[in-house]
Amino acid sequence: MMLKKELLKKPGLYLVTDSGVLKGKNLFDALSGSLKAGLDMVQFRDKEASDADFFKTGLKIKGLLKNKALFIINDRVHMALALDADGVHLGPTDMPIEIARKILGKKKIIGFSSRSLKEAMEAQKQAVDYIAIGAIFKTPVKPDYKAVGLGTLKQAAKKIKIPIIAIGGINKANIKEVAATGVKRIAVVRAILKAKNHYSATRNLLERV
Repeated sequence: MMLKKELLKKPGLYLVTDSGVLKGKNLFDALSGSLKAGLDMVQFRDKEASDADFFKTGLKIKGLLKNKALFIINDRVHMALALDADGVHLGPTDMPIEIARKILGKKKIIGFSSRSLKEAMEAQKQAVDYIAIGAIFKTPVKPDYKAVGLGTLKQAAKKIKIPIIAIGGINKANIKEVAATGVKRIAVVRAILKAKNHYSATRNLLERV
């Protein structure tokens, strides 16, 4: 695999797991199929799990990825450290970016969620490696998030100098529109996790990025 941070600049998908959509054996089946199809970035997200359960599942995911894909931990900086993951994804209510950077060091990836161009511009000034912008479309995964739309994404693609990841309600039907904004990496949840065939779903999405 190319240098870890360089991979963020490469067109591709970013699968975010969600325990409300899939967990247990089904999650590992989904990851396995997606990896075979060419998925190269995974964020482990589970808001409900205890640290003990999170660590146990995280170890299994890390073993499955086997350096085939970047392994990012959602929110829990201490778990990113404990699992020696490739990085962590933070939001506005999580640990401050500068503290996470001190804990994880310069080599680890730190991503940050923003809901507007203004938030993204502010985040760019900090020690982050990529900015996730969304929700691009309405999504049941984040029902309280207002859709920011493709216009915001187009503006961000022009003004943000670090890698951008589009997220929120993206699927086979609209992924080409998202890719046309100039954003190279696109995050999905249900478009892969809820698919009957995870391999085919991933291949179909990758062909449109």
